[in-house]
Amino acid sequence: MHWPLPLHIGRDVPRDLGDPLPQAWQVAWDGHALLHQPLDFFQANVFWPLKNSLAFSDALVGYAPAGAIGSGPHAAIVRYDLLFLFAYALAFLGAYLLARELGARRVGGFVAGAAFAYAPWRLEQDGHLHVLSSGGIPLCLFLLVRGYRRGSGRLVLAGWLVAAWQLSLGFSLGLQLAYLLVVLAVGALAFGWRPARPVLLASAGGLLAFALVAVLLARPYLEVGRDHPESKRTDATVAAFSGWPRMYLAPPGANTVWSGATLEQRRRLKFVPEQTLFPGLAVVALTIVCLARGVYSRRFRWWLFAGVLACAWLALGFHDGSFPWPYELVYHHLPGWQSSRTPSRLNTLTSLGLALLAAGGAAWIAGRVRRPWLVGTVLTACVLAEGAGFSFEGGARGPAHPTVPPEPAGQLGLADPQLHLPMSREGNRRYALWSTYGFPRIVNGRASFQPTLTTQIAGGVAGFPDRRSVARLQGLGVRTVILHPSLAAGTVWRAAGRKPVSGLPLTRERRGDVVVFHLR
Repeated sequence: MHWPLPLHIGRDVPRDLGDPLPQAWQVAWDGHALLHQPLDFFQANVFWPLKNSLAFSDALVGYAPAGAIGSGPHAAIVRYDLLFLFAYALAFLGAYLLARELGARRVGGFVAGAAFAYAPWRLEQDGHLHVLSSGGIPLCLFLLVRGYRRGSGRLVLAGWLVAAWQLSLGFSLGLQLAYLLVVLAVGALAFGWRPARPVLLASAGGLLAFALVAVLLARPYLEVGRDHPESKRTDATVAAFSGWPRMYLAPPGANTVWSGATLEQRRRLKFVPEQTLFPGLAVVALTIVCLARGVYSRRFRWWLFAGVLACAWLALGFHDGSFPWPYELVYHHLPGWQSSRTPSRLNTLTSLGLALLAAGGAAWIAGRVRRPWLVGTVLTACVLAEGAGFSFEGGARGPAHPTVPPEPAGQLGLADPQLHLPMSREGNRRYALWSTYGFPRIVNGRASFQPTLTTQIAGGVAGFPDRRSVARLQGLGVRTVILHPSLAAGTVWRAAGRKPVSGLPLTRERRGDVVVFHLR
């Protein structure tokens, strides 16, 4: 499904050169901090001199053990590519196990894994590892369901620990999982479920671990919200990312089967990358079969379908001047949701519910034919085909996998704190990745919001090198400025390498592909 990326591990990244680069840096920093400064985990080397800069985005803390293996930009990309493929594999495995535990048998399990891991809408999220890393949700549900059914304290504890690990990857999905577990627990108690003592003790221990992870992770994010008012999401921001039911008719433009036929639907969307939520016709058809017949009990499949509709409605967000939408109530009155700007990412739960319903429909069909394995293969292939992102235009044979630019020669071993110019969106992503060699402190960074101080610094050094900007950098404590001429075209810093520096408290030299300024 991601061919030929496995042939170019460490050279290419999926989707684009946007968020994958700073996320590769995030995982690398997680490993570095785990080994060298576990008590100052969130005090990262980017956005210097600000505190808690790792908490400016979902921190992917759960991948820290992987980040401890290897060093430097190449290792960071190798690690990112492998985690990207792992995230899809775990999503498939988790949904497969959960569907089988619920009674969909092997054929249904394969369909559920394909429908969840390779849902068409995920193509637009291929640059967001924190959104793709959703496999812990069905996996923890599988462990909890099996553990509570069998009265196994070990399985119950394992389920809660997987849920805590999923939360540690980021609040984008961890928050959804936390509220889902609350709803399921309240529903189970309302229907008269009473756990045995060993299971109850395991539940208490697991819940304590989950709460501890939540508190430890929430603390730096709360401090960031206090120190940076610009990080808070406004109603207008959420409304800009909200949409209408037509989002479920629009697949991503990279979709192989449906992109051409649905071009008009995408043109009607305000923010295509987050609003193409088409679930696939095969999944919808199998869901209808499950609701009509299915292998689950009637009560379970209709409760599951009600949950799908509720999550789908929540994923639409809310709109100013219209009646109160469910997400508006959630956003304003429940803890944690104010940190989210993208309601459509709730489609993760919608997609999981549809995958489980499709599994029930597929299992019912397979149970009525002579060769169920053949029917399962065909149905799984149909689901995978609708989620594929292969393109055959211009000789391409697979999804976009751009090559990561190598770090420029000459920037290693320089004194920090450092400032890289130009301070552009494209450049800041690369500087963060390149900083994984030794993790020097850099003013630059790329996150889900732009800190006010970083914006002020960018404005204050627009004339660099001049007396005003040099004095500003000296006041901050910056020791080295690194100009990247290949990235400076079209910016105010395009001529910085040729401006006179006589009389200024700095020296300039050309080192490989960069121009280096040493501030005294």
